[in-house]
Amino acid sequence: MAAEQAGGALRRAQGRTLDAFPAEKEREWKGPFYFIQGADPQFGLMKAWSTGDSDSGGDEWEQEIRLTEQAIQAINKLNPKPRFFVLCGDLIHAMPGIRAVFSGHYHRNAGGTYKKLDMVVSSALGCQLGKDTHGLRVVVVTAEKIIHRYYSLDELSERGIEDDLMDLVKKK
Repeated sequence: MAAEQAGGALRRAQGRTLDAFPAEKEREWKGPFYFIQGADPQFGLMKAWSTGDSDSGGDEWEQEIRLTEQAIQAINKLNPKPRFFVLCGDLIHAMPGIRAVFSGHYHRNAGGTYKKLDMVVSSALGCQLGKDTHGLRVVVVTAEKIIHRYYSLDELSERGIEDDLMDLVKKK
């Protein structure tokens, strides 16, 4: 069932605006509310911690996936529902065969390479501190390589993902 059919629980931004909290409705205090904040699902850390190999032992995510699903199920049972949910902190700990690390927080595009590991920093959706446009990075992963490209929100909305990247996704 689509999110729109399920009461609009999943909101999408349009025209660089998220309508989940419209200003005209949120301008004045309407009373108390609550939200849920989760942190550090850090997929891979539990195995790494249990084996004592925190540098490279995080190649299994089953425990963290189970706990994340449990958290979502618990939140979905709450009544009244929270106003929103935010997830902070480390999303993953490790993956086998890491070739690139993708991050943000610098509010501009940047990156570098160290010992065959690419560090890719994507500019912000929000406030830009450099000359980059508001945008998103599309990352295509094949068995042989990782290809990434930064798109402005306008580019992605108007033209979508370029054919050369989509062709890589379609190959089996």
